[in-house]
Amino acid sequence: MSVFSPKQRHSLGGQIAIALYRISEAIHYLFKERGKMRRLSPTQIQSLLFLKYVRPVARTIGGLADRLGASYATSSEVVDALERKGLVERSPLPEDHRVVTLRLTPKGRVETEMVENILDEIESAVNALPEEEQRSLVHALQSVVRHLQRRGFIHIYDICWGCQFFQKNAHPDDPRGPHHCAFMDSPLAEPDTYWECPDFVPTEELDQEERG
Repeated sequence: MSVFSPKQRHSLGGQIAIALYRISEAIHYLFKERGKMRRLSPTQIQSLLFLKYVRPVARTIGGLADRLGASYATSSEVVDALERKGLVERSPLPEDHRVVTLRLTPKGRVETEMVENILDEIESAVNALPEEEQRSLVHALQSVVRHLQRRGFIHIYDICWGCQFFQKNAHPDDPRGPHHCAFMDSPLAEPDTYWECPDFVPTEELDQEERG
């Protein structure tokens, strides 16, 4: 039985799965068309967005490979191509020169600004729904994403505020930052809480574990 067969697409789950598949096709189309305009591949666009928004310590080829779901060698080739375009440069991590980090060049930052509205059409379609339906949709989709994450199909990067390791205003007088990350066991300045982080674990997962 396959949801791709119209004869078998009777269940709500099957209809939703196909709808999500069609949305994924639309996203792929948007990335491909924008890539043609900017002379970038969809993977190169994803890489630029990754480098702009991810926590600085994750801006490595290994971190990029994890985000793209690609091999280290493939990710290195993507970075090589972006370097040739003058959009990305490699530099040693100040704390450990054995670690090579990636960063956007000034040209790369400009280019990223030209592509980061790529999902506006998707957002516009969602915004056309009544607010109550949007809230139901986000709750349902987050549940689907968490299921896929637990199965190892995706790796979620997100900001601190919804993470189980985040402790808001744990030490408000600390000059290093008022918040605390239990994963790194270190203070967090307010601006640092808005980087996407590969160690993100949603608080909902912690709640589920505590309930058994």
